[in-house]
Amino acid sequence: MRTKLVVGNWKMNSGIEETKTFFENLIENFSLQNINHLMQVCICPPFTSLNTASQLLQNSTIALGAQDVSVNENGAFTGEVSISMLKELSCQFVIVGHSERRMYFKETDSLINKKAIKILEHKLTPIICVGETLEQREADKTNEVIKEQINGVIENMSKEDLLKIVIAYEPVWAIGTGKNATSKQAEEVHLFIRKLLTIKSNINVSESISILYGGSVKPENAKELSEQENIDGFLVGGASLKANSFISIIQSF
Repeated sequence: MRTKLVVGNWKMNSGIEETKTFFENLIENFSLQNINHLMQVCICPPFTSLNTASQLLQNSTIALGAQDVSVNENGAFTGEVSISMLKELSCQFVIVGHSERRMYFKETDSLINKKAIKILEHKLTPIICVGETLEQREADKTNEVIKEQINGVIENMSKEDLLKIVIAYEPVWAIGTGKNATSKQAEEVHLFIRKLLTIKSNINVSESISILYGGSVKPENAKELSEQENIDGFLVGGASLKANSFISIIQSF
């Protein structure tokens, strides 16, 4: 059975004091003993709050993750953060290829693939994001776009590598556009992704890979989404900034 994973992506929100408050509220109101034993929970704060979060999570089963990583190990790369630096902070997961990185920083599938392989080399877990825009959705190019992205981001990965990755589907067209992805629409793309992974490996591998949904997940829609066969968890944005709403989403499983 696949591990359920709920990831909180704080984006460029929550400084050190807000991070402390969040974890105080989370620890006070929530116990991982009350959820599915196959569930994992991860928080991805901004880089400046990672050290604080790492200290607060020392005796916790909640995992720490980063929102991005450099493809380079070290050197004259101003503003970049290396995978070794993230390991020193006890990060276990790293998000790569988020739609905002693709949109604002023009990250390509090739670069995302290199970052994911770098993460695997250091024995951390990459959360690799894919997803189509509103324009692509309305042009009926969803499957075409997803296929191209999946093939690009997992290039040169062995079956053993694929068993160590997480995929996150972000319907960019349903984020901040006033349009909502139904649970049926989300499940259709998740199933398509799993079929692509089967073609690239085999059914045993593809059935072992967790595929998260990341399209404006909120307490109000989490339960219905969680009931879909191929939705194995969530990549949560704004709703992960407050402990109570994040807990509600986790408990949907």
